[in-house]
Amino acid sequence: MKQLVRAIKNDSPAIGATVFFPEAAYVSMKTGEIPDPTGDYVDRLIGFYDLDLAAYHDRLFGGAPTNLVRIDANAHFAQWIEPGVCENKIGYWHVPGVRLVFRRGARLVSVAVFSLISWRGLWYVVHLGPNPRPIDVGTVDDYENGAGTPGPSGGC
Repeated sequence: MKQLVRAIKNDSPAIGATVFFPEAAYVSMKTGEIPDPTGDYVDRLIGFYDLDLAAYHDRLFGGAPTNLVRIDANAHFAQWIEPGVCENKIGYWHVPGVRLVFRRGARLVSVAVFSLISWRGLWYVVHLGPNPRPIDVGTVDDYENGAGTPGPSGGC
């Protein structure tokens, strides 16, 4: 998660790629379930992720000194997603609504990471901002003044 914060701070898709769900894993999960898993990965997942990195960067690091204070997650919200759910042929662990808590100037603020997936024992971002969304713009999930509360929003 610290690498994700580094990607957001630098508005760097290249750094962000190191913590994003791997393409080969996504294609394995989706082949036979959706028409073009590779295209969906590149056009939708990576497309939104790159837009979201920029939106998180602007919201968190524009104007005031900002430093990561902590990362909050609630293990009670982790759940096993069965094969066949969310158009996946392989099951996986999922945790929604992990919070990144920052000191921005003199105040505490936080944002959510919409959805993380565990693949072969490692956790990856699969949706930084909300999914689905009505338009193709970078979107910050659940920005709050204060630490906020980890937990749902994210799903498939």
